[in-house]
Amino acid sequence: MSKKTSYNVAVIGAGAIGHNHIESFQKHAAAQVVALAEVSAERGREAADKFNIPELVTDYKVLLARDDIDVISIALPNYLHAPVALEALQSGKNVMIDKPIATNAADAAQLVEESKKQGVLLMVGQNQRMTPIVQTAKQLVTQGRLGEVYHAKTALQRRAGIPRIGSWFTQKQFAGGGSVYDIGVHALDRCLYLMGEFEAAAVSGQTFAKFGPRGLGDGSWGKGEIDPNKPFDVDDMAIALIKLKSGRTVLLEASWAGHLDNYDGTQLFGTDAGLRFSPLQLLHDTPDGYKTDDVEMLPALVDPNRMAHFIDCLLGEAEPFVKPEESLALQRILDAIYESSATGKEVRLD
Repeated sequence: MSKKTSYNVAVIGAGAIGHNHIESFQKHAAAQVVALAEVSAERGREAADKFNIPELVTDYKVLLARDDIDVISIALPNYLHAPVALEALQSGKNVMIDKPIATNAADAAQLVEESKKQGVLLMVGQNQRMTPIVQTAKQLVTQGRLGEVYHAKTALQRRAGIPRIGSWFTQKQFAGGGSVYDIGVHALDRCLYLMGEFEAAAVSGQTFAKFGPRGLGDGSWGKGEIDPNKPFDVDDMAIALIKLKSGRTVLLEASWAGHLDNYDGTQLFGTDAGLRFSPLQLLHDTPDGYKTDDVEMLPALVDPNRMAHFIDCLLGEAEPFVKPEESLALQRILDAIYESSATGKEVRLD
């Protein structure tokens, strides 16, 4: 991977995530967002004007053919992640993809292989593991403060947060899945990162669709088109028990909507102490009894801006914080959750 002093970036997709990609890249002095691809003329012009992007096209393939573009950043519906990323990799571009990496592990594996073949950087925007809380928690685990971490619970649950019923998020043909792909992937990624293990041996999962099909639990996310028929054929809640190859376990809960409190947190069970957030706390024995202590944030391990970190990696100033192999292993688990729910059986991955 040849190093330069600055990198030209093209963003594909000008929805809400696309705006985030552009703004995040523009915060790095060595990144220039020089082009944007968007099929919607209205959304494309809105973003190009807002962020002063010099070139706007409707066909992303035009940008893949440009030798002066170094980075392709993909902010598209899930079903387009893998095919567009593969084309970008084959054209020799460094590629940033928003999560999930793909809608199946076979496509994800092809991306990982192609990035190695081309000698370019491929990264998935798993920004949850880059937050100050998760970075501090990781350091506590690495320091051995918890002892042996043998089990974890992780969840991201919304009372009413479906990303607009009738958008691409709620249609399987475009999203591939619902709450699992949208927010479950975040909760699981940060948990496996903290545990330092991504390879699963077995997965048992169950998905539900109890609110979306009734038109309940709608949110306000996104800029994409809305189908007036408000189709909803994905999950709005999912539960999974994941057995890692080491024998440790993870309980995952993801929910777009339900009669519950909003919750976004992870809990690690260790032989010497427990850890949970938010807020970040250690639970442990002391000579005076069992105590729960608030934890102050430690110095950051990495820039929490995933796009800035991507550029730092290209500059040779950082090592990739999200490795493609980890994103592939994560995708295999997501696939297994849906397979287990469909078959009613545990899915073995080893």
